[in-house]
Amino acid sequence: MTALKPSTTGRQYADWTPTAVAMSGLGHRMLADQMVPVADDAALHTDVYLPETQGRYPAVVIFGGYSAELASAGVPMGSNEIGSPPVFTDRGYCPVVVERRGMGRSTGEQAPHFHPQDTDDEVKVIAWAAEQPWCNGEVVLFGTSYYGVTQLLAAERKPPALKAFFANEVCTDLYRHLINFGGAPALYFLNVWMGANFTKGMEDLRLSPQKRALISQLTNGRLHPLMEKIVHRKMDDLFTHFMAATPTEPILRSYVDWIFDAKTPDHPGLPTGSSGRLDQIDIPFTVVQNLGYLNLHQFGTYDLWENASTPADRKWMILGPAEYDLPVFSWQKEALAFFDHILRGTDNGYDAQPPVRYWVEGAESFATDISFPPATARRRRLYLGSESTLSDQVPAEGSDSWLAVPLGLPTLGGLDTIDRQLVTFTMQIERDTQLAGAVTARLTFSCNEIDSFIMARLSRIDTQGTPHLLSTGAVRPTTCTEDPSRSTSIEIVHDTGIRTPLVPGEPTEVWFSLTPFPVLLRAGERLQLDIGSRSDLLRGDPSDGYVQFDIPAPPYLCRNTVHFGGESWIEVDETDVH
Repeated sequence: MTALKPSTTGRQYADWTPTAVAMSGLGHRMLADQMVPVADDAALHTDVYLPETQGRYPAVVIFGGYSAELASAGVPMGSNEIGSPPVFTDRGYCPVVVERRGMGRSTGEQAPHFHPQDTDDEVKVIAWAAEQPWCNGEVVLFGTSYYGVTQLLAAERKPPALKAFFANEVCTDLYRHLINFGGAPALYFLNVWMGANFTKGMEDLRLSPQKRALISQLTNGRLHPLMEKIVHRKMDDLFTHFMAATPTEPILRSYVDWIFDAKTPDHPGLPTGSSGRLDQIDIPFTVVQNLGYLNLHQFGTYDLWENASTPADRKWMILGPAEYDLPVFSWQKEALAFFDHILRGTDNGYDAQPPVRYWVEGAESFATDISFPPATARRRRLYLGSESTLSDQVPAEGSDSWLAVPLGLPTLGGLDTIDRQLVTFTMQIERDTQLAGAVTARLTFSCNEIDSFIMARLSRIDTQGTPHLLSTGAVRPTTCTEDPSRSTSIEIVHDTGIRTPLVPGEPTEVWFSLTPFPVLLRAGERLQLDIGSRSDLLRGDPSDGYVQFDIPAPPYLCRNTVHFGGESWIEVDETDVH
């Protein structure tokens, strides 16, 4: 019988190599189609992967919202975020890949995604796994995105068998990190996500373990780099295809509720995530954030790091470079080293790893610290000024403006020869400068309509004039009231339930966060800030490692204005250059 082909493509370690492994060379076998009872009328379909060498090993529960038929086959899909099971079994760990109620081969009725019922079920699966004859009673969690969010929700319940988790790309507030970005619905993301993963065809798909293994021989072999290039090149076409798909009725109902009815995070039935309850998490964890995810996930990592109750010497955070890999096979070896350290006490060097490791664009290497923003970071304010300047000096009074054109609306040819849809501000770098930490924008803004949308992008312009995207942020100026109880040192959180219409022509203060972007700016380079209202004019490309979805904004055809004279600036954290 053909076996699953393992894969460790993608980045595996954050600038270190373990000095020891607890076990290796154990092979793998599969217990397919296990059914875990969670209610009288519901059982969850579970595939269990075990070392070929008999024994009792820790279970790695991987609980998500997708069909698992293609998850282990290496097919380049956005939902293939469980890692490669043979990589884990070879090291003496047992992946337990679970489908939620009503999905795939699981029975029972689906609840909305991230419903507390799912967390109840995951806690039961953790207890079930711990009691199996192949398990030593210890359970950890692993996975990316959806499979990361569910880890936090389960960890706050404190199931006795759960010892640690390794989460990649997490959201903590599902409204602001997943459903509504910068005050505007995350329409394009939800269209792609739901259309790609929750059609009847996907839910009804059935592949035998043998077929999955045969597929993995192709996808995880020499063809993988070519497939990745093709997927990146065809990403727009794939997104268009997914957005035209028809999901199942329960998914469509959630879509209508989230997009059309849920205008505040307090909307009844809306999934809340773990934000506000993160202090209930006290077990060891490592959390990883891809810095290229610019309007998905991102801020949840910092929320977890800042607010979990886990002791400082039992938690680690990794901020990795912008890399868009499908499937997500990154960080498996880092996770195994972490689990070896926590569960088996392996002297592999993990306890010597700094609490925070973060990628520095421009230096093309990792830096380390005990916290993030780094402990030695110094806030630096850069003012927007006339003649497109970005400077430490307070400029003279003035203003600049741009045209806001709703996404998808047609305009006459030649519009950009008469006026602009972006305004740009640059700062010449006189000495090597390293930035790492929070990025905050404060603009004095006016508009000739009652509402608009503001999006900002920071880039490093190298000495050859090539731009390197660093960071983006967005805000709807009518929903700009801060909620300090939910803000973190990295993210300004707005209460979108408070809406204050703009008075046309009257300036108002607008505050918002951009995503962090550790960067080394060399002397002779430039830091560039672009401001506009359209995501398609400012977003990055998946082939460059960026994951960023268009936003249905701005709402009106209008003119937006930013005012100078010390009233508009960005703040960044400057650190020592190493």
